[in-house]
Amino acid sequence: MTRELNVLGACPLDCPDTCSWVVTVKDGEAVRLRGNRDHPYTRGALCVKVNRYLEHAAAPDRILHPMRRVGPKGSGSFQRITWDEALDEIARRLTSIVDEFGGEAIWPYQGTGTLGYIQGETGQAGRRLWNALGASYHDLNICSRAGNDGLRHTNGTPGGMDPETFAQSKLILLWGTNTLTSGHHLWKFIQDARAAGAHVVAIDPIRTRTADQADEYLAIRPGTDAALALALMHVVLDEGAEDRDYLENHTTGWEDFEREIRKYPPDVAAEITGIPEKDIRALGVRLAHTRPTGIRATMGIQRHRGGGTAMRTIASIPGVTGDWRHPGGGVAYSTSAHVPIQADTRPDLLEKPVRTLTMTRLAEGLEDTGDPVKCLWVYAANPMGSTSDQNRIRKGLMREDLFTVVMEQFPTDTVDYADIVLPATMQIEHTDLHAGYGHMYLIWNEPAVAPPGECLSTTETFRRVARRLGLTEPSLYDTDLEIAAQLVSGDHPALDGITVDRLREEGWVRLNYPDPFVPFTEGFPTPSGKLEFPPEGRGYVAPFSAATGGPYRLAMITPAAHTFLNTVFGNNPELRRRAGGPKILVSEKDAADRGLSDGQRVRVFNDTGEMAAHLEVSDRVAAGVVATTKGHWPKLNPDGANANVLVGEHDADMGRGAVYHDNLVEIAPLA
Repeated sequence: MTRELNVLGACPLDCPDTCSWVVTVKDGEAVRLRGNRDHPYTRGALCVKVNRYLEHAAAPDRILHPMRRVGPKGSGSFQRITWDEALDEIARRLTSIVDEFGGEAIWPYQGTGTLGYIQGETGQAGRRLWNALGASYHDLNICSRAGNDGLRHTNGTPGGMDPETFAQSKLILLWGTNTLTSGHHLWKFIQDARAAGAHVVAIDPIRTRTADQADEYLAIRPGTDAALALALMHVVLDEGAEDRDYLENHTTGWEDFEREIRKYPPDVAAEITGIPEKDIRALGVRLAHTRPTGIRATMGIQRHRGGGTAMRTIASIPGVTGDWRHPGGGVAYSTSAHVPIQADTRPDLLEKPVRTLTMTRLAEGLEDTGDPVKCLWVYAANPMGSTSDQNRIRKGLMREDLFTVVMEQFPTDTVDYADIVLPATMQIEHTDLHAGYGHMYLIWNEPAVAPPGECLSTTETFRRVARRLGLTEPSLYDTDLEIAAQLVSGDHPALDGITVDRLREEGWVRLNYPDPFVPFTEGFPTPSGKLEFPPEGRGYVAPFSAATGGPYRLAMITPAAHTFLNTVFGNNPELRRRAGGPKILVSEKDAADRGLSDGQRVRVFNDTGEMAAHLEVSDRVAAGVVATTKGHWPKLNPDGANANVLVGEHDADMGRGAVYHDNLVEIAPLA
């Protein structure tokens, strides 16, 4: 008899929407995947990428068994081994490294391939084991750190608007965010707002598919967002529309910040941002007289030298206008800070403080000969495809004295440099708990099918490693359900009534916040209890790409592709076909100045590296700006490189954030 079962789960990928999904299972096989129609944010829809998730999980290049390298590093040549053989070698090598160099010689390099609290980054999966071994601390700063820190300076937290309240906004600024590609579920709430008369403005260096759908589009130079924010507030002051009551009772530092604002009238900002003065002034007037105004600014906006300051300054706007008073007013960056779940990583297992190794400085860390990394353990990450300074990372991974273990689902570029490869489960095959960073819900992921081959979950892999190492700490062997119960056991009011049993039964639960949720009604979590404006002189930090006079004149940004999520799906044949190979968008003027033509093969280069691409002459970028999407697997490109070969290991102004959108390049014909 054929038996059909619907299993509730959650998309694990690095996207604010964290969709609730339904997997239909027939005779033990996952046969259908759809968005959960009952979930208030997912509303039945998945994205073009995740719609192919079941196909992806069954792909012929799925890694199904442990493997040991048999060829040179980088060759991708492996032989199948048993789990016992893999664990024996891992235990032997780790023990030797700890005995000779200390636990800090181990770098557990975790990424955002899954954001789960049990299996993934949000819960720092595996950290208990690493603490028991005294391994270095991995600072996962690559995605949003500069913006998080900037928002903490202003609001005391990165948490802001509930995105669902955009339905109540009257003016919506989509600032440095391509909603229809990177979090399209918000668009339904924007459509609700537009139906009620809201005006939507897209501010972006690229005229994206979101900008095409907006009422207004402002083409801004990369990294100059803070200057625009200051100019808009300047117009608000010119209009006499600042909320004096809010400024007096709910903010601090206003006198200094007002002087900073006065330094950036629209004509000055026009020179910096490339946006015509009249357009800045017109938007400033609209902002001055439209309540509530909701600002959506996501992670791409802060991946440049002044990224933290940019978010700090943009977050000041609702302090001047008083928009935090209203549902639909304020700034939405990430809702993660509203989730009162703290994973117990057992820092008490550390015998002594350990060093911190920074994710965005992988090349530097692998080059350090004074205190060398001897084991790199990579999981939920593909640094050869996703991390800055690709050439230097490749050189570091080639070190024969570096023992590299990679837990993976597919043979990525990083896998090619591993000594041991461990097969990892995918989301439909393991238990997890998720919270979106773009909504206010916890979502349970129940495994729908058995893992294929010999694939193991992250937690089970680390339980087996701990057992093979002979470690006796009981918490290293907690089951997934025990970990889940610990995660939701806090006494924060937002968790009242939320249990593992309830999550498993219902699939998702909204956190216990008012609906609509208006943050900061009881004050800000800052030292003063108020919104804290930047001090004078701290309102704008020019990007690296603002430099002039050097050999490289084109500011390059690397936005998300519509068909990939970081490098996830970069090997899917159909999504690769839709994406095409790497291409570089260039304005007609910049192409003509260099004697280049549409469709031509070109080399894009700077002092860090070079890549080949097809040139696309486009009006989607302004003169002086070029764009190429991230996510292509280097080894699937003819020259073995992607856009990160052009990005150096530079730091943003806060949190050592990544600077993927702040690089100068040049373009020439490919010989």
